[in-house]
Amino acid sequence: MKKILVLFKLLLVFITISPVNAEFKIKAKTVILQDYLSGKILYEKEPDMSIYPASMTKIMTSIIAFDLLEKGEIKLSEKFLISENAWRLSQSGYSSMFIMVGDEVSVENLLRGIIVASGNDACVALAEGIAGTESEFAIMMTEKAKEIGMTNTNFSNSSGLSDPDNYSTVRDILIMSNYLIKNYPDFYEYFKELEFTWNRTGGDPITQGNRNPLLYKKNFGADGIKTGFLTVEKYSLASTIIRDERRLVAVGSGFKTRNLRSRESVKLLTWGLTNFDTIEIAKKDYTVIELDVWQGKKDKINAYVKNDIYKTFQKARKKYLKVVTVYDGPIQAPINKNDVLGKLKIYYKDDLLDEYNLLASESIKKINVFSRLVVSLNYLIWGDV
Repeated sequence: MKKILVLFKLLLVFITISPVNAEFKIKAKTVILQDYLSGKILYEKEPDMSIYPASMTKIMTSIIAFDLLEKGEIKLSEKFLISENAWRLSQSGYSSMFIMVGDEVSVENLLRGIIVASGNDACVALAEGIAGTESEFAIMMTEKAKEIGMTNTNFSNSSGLSDPDNYSTVRDILIMSNYLIKNYPDFYEYFKELEFTWNRTGGDPITQGNRNPLLYKKNFGADGIKTGFLTVEKYSLASTIIRDERRLVAVGSGFKTRNLRSRESVKLLTWGLTNFDTIEIAKKDYTVIELDVWQGKKDKINAYVKNDIYKTFQKARKKYLKVVTVYDGPIQAPINKNDVLGKLKIYYKDDLLDEYNLLASESIKKINVFSRLVVSLNYLIWGDV
């Protein structure tokens, strides 16, 4: 018998409702805003326009290093020899951590020099230490970009310095930012450090502040990610905030001034928090519902879903969310672990948004012939299962 169970339905009453402003605009050439948990795009403006990513390139430079660190192919304490190529980018006019030719600098210091101080010299040093040459490292970067779904990106250097072959889109940088946050939670801590002090060889220690202005905004909740600037592209920023376990990620490029970059990024992230809510539907590997079993050694079985499920709605509209389970029940034994038992369906009003398989959390064997006969008789007489 097909059964439909309503797990929950949001019936929320709002004293006042502030609808999302259809005229909301951000002063940048290209922008995107996403809820991290649900993946819902909350705002976009020309998100697939080709841009020069500038120092946002350094996100991928860091990802390559994090990959190798997790595989054990390099260590944070390992030291790389500084070449003249790397040193040249520590000269006047470039963001740098001020390394010197012949220095041996640890991978950890180079990473912090890249992430916190935005050092172009540190990028080249890390790239050469890992791949031998920066051009070989850039090939690794582009391959990784393709692997994680960045379809409109090519990297030609490790720092983001101006090069027509170093291009991307804000949508691709969003994908890259999400990958960074999801896959390297421990290393991601570097991105919220407010300053980096490097005890350089043959000189006084150098302390530099993080270039991300949102980190200094009190109680805002920003913990990353990376600024950028090129004369041709103007100002850019990949940013993220976390509030009460909810995270928003934004990428914008083509802000005309540094101040506008900060102000408009704060405005965008605040708008996302104010106008949308994210609702947890189910957590992966946790029981969603208990279902009836027919002729099994247990009469109930827990059903779960394989992935976390979150949905994001405008605050005035989340009351229309409805989640139901649909299954043919009771479930006939035997049941194998991970068998599909039914569907978890998510509706907005009467429109189906998504559906997910409900999976068996364990195996349940069938009872013996005599027991099955007793159960069947009970069902015929009493209607029990």
